Amino acid sequence: MSTSPGPVEATPSSGPVLVRDLGEFGLIDQVVAGLPQDDRVLLGPGDDAAVLAAPDRRVVVTTDMLVEDQHFRRDWSTAYQIGRKAAAANLADVAAMGAVPTALVVAVGVPGELPAAWVLDLSAGLRDEAAIVGASVVGGDTVAAERVVVSVTALGDLQGRPPITRSGARPGDLLVLAGSLGRSAAGLDLLRAGERSGALVDSHRVPTPPYATGPALARAGARAMCDVSDGLLADLGHLAQASGVCIEVDASLLVVDPELATAGDRLGIPALTWVLTGGEDHALVAAIDPVSALPLVGPTGGLRAGVRVIGAVHEGNGVVVRGGPAGLRTAGFEHFAARPSAADPRVEP
Repeated sequence: MSTSPGPVEATPSSGPVLVRDLGEFGLIDQVVAGLPQDDRVLLGPGDDAAVLAAPDRRVVVTTDMLVEDQHFRRDWSTAYQIGRKAAAANLADVAAMGAVPTALVVAVGVPGELPAAWVLDLSAGLRDEAAIVGASVVGGDTVAAERVVVSVTALGDLQGRPPITRSGARPGDLLVLAGSLGRSAAGLDLLRAGERSGALVDSHRVPTPPYATGPALARAGARAMCDVSDGLLADLGHLAQASGVCIEVDASLLVVDPELATAGDRLGIPALTWVLTGGEDHALVAAIDPVSALPLVGPTGGLRAGVRVIGAVHEGNGVVVRGGPAGLRTAGFEHFAARPSAADPRVEP
């Protein structure tokens, strides 16, 4: 590993140090200097590849890409917030498999005229979000690009358990939810309406997935699970299709917090629509048999251990919403599509 050139500083005469001033390897040195490694990292940044301990002898791997003006805007979010959001999207996928995240590998494309401090703030966001689950950023790549692109690969440890896939739901299972829904979508609509601050806007900039609940649900016996990245109904559609079942959501069991209700009244959007169709909160939804679920949700299905019952699994196919707004569509986002491709849910009284 080359010697770090020291902290990036701006002087009154020269202005901020740009990415092109440092060059690729100078920028990498700056980034690596701020990335501590945990004891699972046998060989960290600075070589051709990192080496991690894998006591389970299996590794969960997932990757996701964020593109400027597609997934974030630099005038709406700081580099630090974008880093945390990019990490969260991947760490939540690992948790949804019932695994514990261990490491991130990050590739970043940036314009040469971007201030180098912006990239270091992005790296700090990635580092700090990974630290929430005890993971390290162990390497990556930097390239020149016309706009900012952040590609994150996350690795995870199953700790001896089988992975919790989307295909294991069975009729008779309860549908349980951990985490919040609708806050990121509401925050995005508020940003589009010109608001730049507030709790919902912050939820869009930096989601707060319930990371620890994924492994907890796996230990409790969850049969199927996924994170809510595209919207509850869209992601349940994937789970129902993979499992060959019908998933029923009871809208009366979904929580619409006062902030969502207030924002919905202000923008003329039913808050429940955000809850059912909004993406990027990265909540976790799982199918689990009632006996296994009892210690998690209690006899009334209410919140315990961060989990609540929101529906059930039946024979059949697709997604049914009981008590949802009429004309509801999945609204799940799909790249390259003119409109969502998942089948719209059936809305019943």
